[in-house]
Amino acid sequence: MLNLFSFIRLATVSTLLMGSTHFSHADEQAPTEQIAFPQCVVNLQDRAEKAGVSSERIENVLGNAKHLDKIISYDRNQPEFVKTFPNYLNKRVNDWRVNKGREMLNKHRAFLQQLTQEYGVPAHYLVSFWGLETNFGSYKGKMPIIDSLVTLACDPRRSEFFSKELMQALLLMDREDFEVDTMVGSWAGAMGHTQFMPSAYMRYAIDGDKDGRVDLWNSELDALASAANFLNQLGWVPGFRWGREVSLPEAFEYELAGKDQLQKLAYWSDKGVTKTNGSNLGAPELEASLLVPAGHKGPAFLAYRNFDIIMRWNNSEFYAIAVGYLADRILGQAPLSKKLPALEDYSVADMQKLQESLNTLGFDVGEADGILGPATRKGIRGFQVKHQLIADGFPDKVLIDTVAEVAAKMDEQETVSEPL
Repeated sequence: MLNLFSFIRLATVSTLLMGSTHFSHADEQAPTEQIAFPQCVVNLQDRAEKAGVSSERIENVLGNAKHLDKIISYDRNQPEFVKTFPNYLNKRVNDWRVNKGREMLNKHRAFLQQLTQEYGVPAHYLVSFWGLETNFGSYKGKMPIIDSLVTLACDPRRSEFFSKELMQALLLMDREDFEVDTMVGSWAGAMGHTQFMPSAYMRYAIDGDKDGRVDLWNSELDALASAANFLNQLGWVPGFRWGREVSLPEAFEYELAGKDQLQKLAYWSDKGVTKTNGSNLGAPELEASLLVPAGHKGPAFLAYRNFDIIMRWNNSEFYAIAVGYLADRILGQAPLSKKLPALEDYSVADMQKLQESLNTLGFDVGEADGILGPATRKGIRGFQVKHQLIADGFPDKVLIDTVAEVAAKMDEQETVSEPL
């Protein structure tokens, strides 16, 4: 018996043969907003057939996909407030995760040692990723992956990206013989203990427990082995750490900080940077960037090459520091030597206003998106240098007030200079 989408699909093929439609699968750039959801599913079924998905998945899985309005809501949901580094780190690296991480490290110690030997990624990093992604598997997400991906594939905002992920999810179901009910995860399609997107699952996930199946939902060994393989393929450098907390001299030149300012450790040593115990950094030829994510009042970090690899898992400096710091704590290292300052989260609207003002004043920070990223930090540092502020790239109250004052004066000057 044909389901509704099978019937529509056959009807659409007849329509295409008669040449009475303006859209065909060959025209993948056609505006998705002009296509009703049932028609979009038909187009996705055609694409799945060309991708090699089995007819069973095309008809019975993709053909019965449902549009989920809440997925679009999640995708459009811009947070009202964005966490500062202290609030971000305190929430993610806490006593529970440290203690649970040590428990999991002991539980899988022999297996993790094997992974380290084969892939070069130390065990405590693998456990750290696991803890940050799903609380060691205690929360892997409950959204139906296929419905979520079809909904996002039929939405114009990132249609092509999610269409590709949907094809990979369907091929994954074919390869591993997963049922629809098994395919649950985050609203955006991430799955399992390590929250792999379907494309990462297909490419990097491996059978850690050697049972002939790659199951990131139910096998902790598959998840840990897959994480090791993923990081290895991304370019993890064996024998090197992610980075470290460091101490800075009192008169440090904070304009030297920033992810894009890579220097040898010999350079940082010449600038007075030391380990937190005051000893020399060592390894003078090793390159690192200096990060001050909470401004000059907070801790400073040197980020090495493996920091970049962590950011390829999740493109966030905060996340990468959290992974490294949690890994260090799981291994038994002490908490940060410099206390995290108490900082209030900032609103997206306030950050957008700051970005717009910086752009107006000639400090290019890119799109005013409300996100405190590398470009915004660089623009802030440029403004701070020009106005003789501590150039740490951090938007504290002094910086925000000064930018607003300078921008207001510019507006006044432009108003006065306008012809009557």
